[in-house]
Amino acid sequence: MRKASFLRKQVDKLKPYVENNKLLHTVFDGFDTFLFAPDETTASRTHIKDGIDLKRTMVYVVLGMTLCALHGIFNIGHQHYNALGLYPNLTDGLLWKALYGICQFIPVFVVVHLVGLGIEFFFAAKKGHAIEEGFLVSGFLIPLIMPPDIPLWMVAVATAFAVIIAKEAFGGTGMNILNIALTARVFVFFAHPTFMSGDECWVSQDYNLLHTLAGVKAHTLDALGLDRVPYEGGWKSLIVDGFTGATPLGLAAKGGWESVLQHYTIKDMIVGFIPGSVGEMNKIIIVIGAFFLAISGIASWRIMLSMLIGAIVMGIIINALGGQFADNLFLQVPWYYHIIMGSFLFAMAFMATDPVTGAQTDAGKWVYGFLIGVSGMIIRVLNPAYPEGWMLAILLLNVFAPLIDHVIINRNIKRRVARVG
Repeated sequence: MRKASFLRKQVDKLKPYVENNKLLHTVFDGFDTFLFAPDETTASRTHIKDGIDLKRTMVYVVLGMTLCALHGIFNIGHQHYNALGLYPNLTDGLLWKALYGICQFIPVFVVVHLVGLGIEFFFAAKKGHAIEEGFLVSGFLIPLIMPPDIPLWMVAVATAFAVIIAKEAFGGTGMNILNIALTARVFVFFAHPTFMSGDECWVSQDYNLLHTLAGVKAHTLDALGLDRVPYEGGWKSLIVDGFTGATPLGLAAKGGWESVLQHYTIKDMIVGFIPGSVGEMNKIIIVIGAFFLAISGIASWRIMLSMLIGAIVMGIIINALGGQFADNLFLQVPWYYHIIMGSFLFAMAFMATDPVTGAQTDAGKWVYGFLIGVSGMIIRVLNPAYPEGWMLAILLLNVFAPLIDHVIINRNIKRRVARVG
């Protein structure tokens, strides 16, 4: 038996002091399993013993999204200063862009975790069991799929709704039928649509307490040659003429592909230094994360590939019909540009592949991913109120995933019975 480490001994000394308190025991257990891999193994020699558990599986997913978060943080600052006419080149004002983005992102991240983990701790203590680890990924995803200037109270309400209604009401981690992060986003979208649509919401314009403490606000005023922000209109009154915070999808929905190219190049949409949700912008980084999750076996490559195929097939069909509807320019956007616009790749890599809410059978994963691609493209192009599509498509197929698996399993049973007979 391996000798216990110094840290292991110190943690074990705390155990007697928390065992009689449900909440403290729950917190202690979560801290313990975060620091140390579980040492429980099966008695039989025929079983494979592995040090990975649910926490470490979730850590892999977080690692896959880390670069997306770092890019998004910098892009928040870049878009902010670009709107003010400062540091127009990407390499200008790197420190101030990064500081602004960090100070804007941290409060959202903290609020999500305080609310989400607080609810998780409460339910775990009430049930008398260990902390459920599923929120580790959801807590990282929610800030990445929100607009950068989302009000904190709105984030708190959306997170609470998603955790309680979409997760705990069904039994907790591993029992939910809907993706938690997407449920939080859809709550904000339907409850407060003006904060999730339009041009202004994709560019953060104001400053918070952290910006003031870090000196970012004062630096911006100095750079603009101002002593204070004009009272009427605030920071919005300082936006430079001709600036648009519109996303490529918003432009395409109104004026087609030509409207998009008037503001952004294809390189802009791939590299992602344009307005949009925090973590969904850089397509190269997202593809790297998708390969990491697929190669490590954490995410299903079948779902990713089939979703891509479904989107391509439906995109080609829509393009074929586009000539018959001259008034809908969105129908005429080439299908391959839909792949790099908006959140398609992010949804494919990190949302559709949720192992709890997606299909479980191999054949079911092909059907599940393909239908997400098809339905998402339909919602994106034919629904003028919501030109994104993938959020609603994934949640819709989350509901149908058990039925897809049920049909696949029953067909396999019937084939095997027929062979025996």
